[in-house]
Amino acid sequence: MESPSNKPNGERVIGHNGKARHSWFDEFKTSLRVGFFLTLRDLRRANIWTTILIIFVMFITFLNLVVIGGILVGLIEGSVVAINTRYSGDLIVSPLRSKTYIENSQDLVKFARGMPWVSDLTTRYIQGAKIEANYKDKLRETDITDSAGSLVAGIDPVAEDRVTGISKKLIEGEYLNVDDFDKILIGADLLFKYTPIDTPSFRTLERVGAGTKVRLIVNGTTREVIIKGVLKSKVGEVDQRIFMVDTQLRQLIGRSDYNVDEIAMRLKPGTDPLFVKKILTEAGFAKVAKLQTSEEAQPKFLNDIKLTFALLGNVIGTIGLAVASITIFIVIFVNAITRRKFIGIMKGIGITATAIQFSYILQAMFYGILGIGLGSAFVFGFLQPFIAAHPINFPFSDGILVATLGGTLWRVGLLLGATIIAGYIPARIVVRQNTLDAILGR
Repeated sequence: MESPSNKPNGERVIGHNGKARHSWFDEFKTSLRVGFFLTLRDLRRANIWTTILIIFVMFITFLNLVVIGGILVGLIEGSVVAINTRYSGDLIVSPLRSKTYIENSQDLVKFARGMPWVSDLTTRYIQGAKIEANYKDKLRETDITDSAGSLVAGIDPVAEDRVTGISKKLIEGEYLNVDDFDKILIGADLLFKYTPIDTPSFRTLERVGAGTKVRLIVNGTTREVIIKGVLKSKVGEVDQRIFMVDTQLRQLIGRSDYNVDEIAMRLKPGTDPLFVKKILTEAGFAKVAKLQTSEEAQPKFLNDIKLTFALLGNVIGTIGLAVASITIFIVIFVNAITRRKFIGIMKGIGITATAIQFSYILQAMFYGILGIGLGSAFVFGFLQPFIAAHPINFPFSDGILVATLGGTLWRVGLLLGATIIAGYIPARIVVRQNTLDAILGR
């Protein structure tokens, strides 16, 4: 009778006694079961504090991978959200490059108000201006006054607050009323005490705040006004502007045709801004105005910084990943070295090297999965909602934590892969040692 032989294709082989021999797949399953048994035994006998320390390292590594990059990106994402919320709305309309205002503004406003996707809008008149303070302190007429250049925005205070909520961003004084005469709001970036910068290209006003009387020069007309409030929204287009009631600014600039310079629209939740932009374009308004979504109106440098910070977060996370991998490697290697004699005995009684390697890989996976699970629960169950409700107060934005499901899963896979490799390598090094030498401790 033909002697039994091994088949490379994994088929079952019949021996001389007619019984089926185990295929490689059966041997693999057996090694996996034995490895799982050895893992459970080793974990039960492991020092509890060592186990907690390793899981804590994996927990911190997961946070390092997800949170550091998420906060760096969220720092810029906070600025993006602020621009949408406090300035542009979901869709912003501005003049064409060749025009100084939006032609046929009232037709556009009427059409937009009739669209079922637009929940509200606000219109603004914009004009270059110069603001002077402490001018009464001049000793000579030739002395230079404390002044700053800016844009003055004429707004309907009620409509503006409904769309952008800027009344909540007052740090001094009070918000404008519709009937306020000769009163303004001023952005914090124009005041030295909030923005201590004084360069030839950017000047700020000293000793100025709510209640201060200043001189506003618009379109060649000078008017004394009182600062009613100071705004700090962390949005440059707001914090570097002056705001006054639109009817007064129209008088100063001689605008009698009701053509405005900016229209900010707030859309109903779930509405695609590109869809509304398409409707307005098809209605012919793109010929008289520039139509932009909030994303399109964002400064390019914001996207550049977001990509830069994401790269920095990945670099920092990679360093943490390397540290965790080395930690797992050292723990598994030391564990295997100290149990070398026992490993030799296991090999001597017939336990395969594959099963022993599996046991150490499963141990490493146990540490990794538990650390990742705790980290995920902490990030998505507590940290992300908490930071969303209480944004981090950075100097130029209210930072949030950006942690997407896709990005997190990719990092989880990366961390688990590194953990498995860190568990496999030391186990393989020790298991490959001669069985007799291992038993005798040589």
